[in-house]
Amino acid sequence: MESICKNLLLLLCFSLSLALPIQCYQTFLDCLLHQAPNSNLSQLVYTQNNPSFTSLLDSSIQNLRFISPDTTKPLLILKPTNVQEVQASIICCKNHSLPIRVRSGGHDYEGLSYRSISATQFVMIDLASLRDIHVYPYQRIAWVQSGATLGELYYAISQKSGMLAFPAGTCPTVCVGGLFSGGGLGIMTRKFGLSVDNIIDAKLIDANGRVLNRESMGEDLFWAIRGGGGGSFGIVISWKIRLVQVPKIVSVFTLNKTLKQGAISLVEKWQRIAPNFSEDVLLKFSIEPEMNGGEPVAVFKSFYVGRCTGLLTYMQFHFPELGPEKDDCEEMSWIQSVVYFAGYGHAKPETVLLDRRSEPKEYNKGTSDFVTDLIPYKIWEDIFDKFLYEGAGIMYFETQGGRMSRVSDSDTPFPHRKGILYKISYLVFWPDNADVAEEKYLGWIREMRSFMTAYASKNPRGAYVNFRDLDLGMNEERNTNYENARVWGEKYFKGNFKRLALVKGKVDPENFFWHEQSIPPLVSGLYAES
Repeated sequence: MESICKNLLLLLCFSLSLALPIQCYQTFLDCLLHQAPNSNLSQLVYTQNNPSFTSLLDSSIQNLRFISPDTTKPLLILKPTNVQEVQASIICCKNHSLPIRVRSGGHDYEGLSYRSISATQFVMIDLASLRDIHVYPYQRIAWVQSGATLGELYYAISQKSGMLAFPAGTCPTVCVGGLFSGGGLGIMTRKFGLSVDNIIDAKLIDANGRVLNRESMGEDLFWAIRGGGGGSFGIVISWKIRLVQVPKIVSVFTLNKTLKQGAISLVEKWQRIAPNFSEDVLLKFSIEPEMNGGEPVAVFKSFYVGRCTGLLTYMQFHFPELGPEKDDCEEMSWIQSVVYFAGYGHAKPETVLLDRRSEPKEYNKGTSDFVTDLIPYKIWEDIFDKFLYEGAGIMYFETQGGRMSRVSDSDTPFPHRKGILYKISYLVFWPDNADVAEEKYLGWIREMRSFMTAYASKNPRGAYVNFRDLDLGMNEERNTNYENARVWGEKYFKGNFKRLALVKGKVDPENFFWHEQSIPPLVSGLYAES
């Protein structure tokens, strides 16, 4: 009873005025200094009364839906600058019964790295200052901290070698800590696999504040952190990655096709042939509403590990109907292709990739699907028709196959591999947070995903954890239950979900690392096989 009262008193104190030198707040600061005696608390701890609190909180919120008075804000923001301060943050929050959220880049689709759906008080640990990158070109490896952006990682690699790269996402402001924790799809996935397929070590701080590497954490935990979703097993401080070799020149093209230009016939054929293309070739497309209320357009984008002559010859043989011509194809370095696929054309890499704020912030909602069977032509017509509706967003179709089909579903927690034709990403954006606007746009994306139910993967219907969607289900506060969590967990992880829960039961049985879609702890021997 004494410990319960103490915890309630601490939470009450923290929920009052954090600027006041009240006893419980001072106890928390004393704990931090005890654990990290060289820390400058004025640069580590930000209370709600700190003038920098709001700007720091908002700096990495990428979805404007979650910058509102209704969004639960953290009691404190802790911004560690070294490993010892991360350890101190975990230990002291746990000792003071303060739940935490961990943010690297703030791109979580549901904002769970910096907000809470419930009214729970929590502390946010911001990893933005942990962004060191060390590239070793002769060994073809690099160490990168979780707060570094993909843009910073790509640029650092390019400065060491023009023929080394790393397979990861296309958004340069996404941080590696978030992307790696969910898998890491990108334009080179068919050639080199997911980001997590190329991670060979990591340094993690667990719920007890211990720093663990691959050897000391064990293979089960190392398996879990490479695709099992962020915020469940500990805080990964840094990752050791295996770099991949690329030619000095790669090739790209972009082609827009309208309905009058046969867009529906093209996408119907694309689904039948693109997943079986050479792994050197990526051909993806998106369906986007035409500006000014016109017809929707299919935007095809291709990436090729080689020169334009090879890409155009390949397309002429395998997909002549698409019709890319010599003037459509561009040759460039790999690092310039990163800028190209980020949507910045021929901008200088350093201008785009080193700007952590280059991506515009918008109100948005996203979700995902995986597809295993061909979609009939008539359904493609219906899909295009839905882009004539007011509030329509964008659908991205990205082929898999290649190396992805040769990796077992259980090699990492990411299970959507063999048999998957392509992934669908649904995204909708709107200009303001008016209730009418939000309802219209959210209505479109939810209706679109509902319409696709019959044509998406089944048993279970798959989803990508890095496109987190709370519409799939969520944990109940203080009542996290494995059986209940299977509703959403098996969509993300299929048969790997139980293994993730068992790992969680071993490394964090008290469920300190918790959020609305964190992995629940499952203790071996207490659960009957299902």
